[in-house]
Amino acid sequence: MEHFDHIFQRACDRHGGEAALMQLIATPLRTPAELAAIPDDRWLSSFTMSLFQSGFVWRVIRNKWPEFERAFFGFDPEKMLLLDEYHLERLNNDAGIVRHPKKIATVPVNARMVLELGREHGGFGAFVAQWPTDDLTGLWLQIKQHGQLLGGNIAAYGLRRLGVDTFVFTHDVSAYLRHHQVISAGLGSKKGMAQAQAAFNEWREQSGLSFSEISKTIACSIG
Repeated sequence: MEHFDHIFQRACDRHGGEAALMQLIATPLRTPAELAAIPDDRWLSSFTMSLFQSGFVWRVIRNKWPEFERAFFGFDPEKMLLLDEYHLERLNNDAGIVRHPKKIATVPVNARMVLELGREHGGFGAFVAQWPTDDLTGLWLQIKQHGQLLGGNIAAYGLRRLGVDTFVFTHDVSAYLRHHQVISAGLGSKKGMAQAQAAFNEWREQSGLSFSEISKTIACSIG
């Protein structure tokens, strides 16, 4: 496997030097205590935003998000559990949001996921904060298994938005992992995800950078 120093230098060469690269890859991160303090409604909102952005123009969803917050009552998970067919139908006809019935229907399911995973820890933020940092793909899998339509990069983007240090399998990162034979299985498989996790763990030890910075550096090294 390629040493991270080589990846980093290649990214520097492509993007104007080390100072320019470090500015490009900088990612705001929160401490475990700060993550634990984030209320459940913000996690549900973030996952829902990532879900609606998937396969859509991100800018459009961001611009409409205040209307999403209004329509979904601030994404309070307890309130979202009460959404029945009548409420879902109203949402499907709300011109202020993107009317996508399949995605709208995930909100109460994912509200239950946020509440259930956080119950033993005092909140979903505390659940995330205590998760081992060397097993991010395991965290993604928990969210995917307990939620709905939260596979692929949706959970990772939702977590990163709120300051969780996580890599993301973007097109460039995925291409790198395959081209350099870091993985021998698909990134949607447990084997492929475990191989990628092991590689990122090693690169973090080599570089001292965060997972987010490493992920972005890899993308910059080939893009």
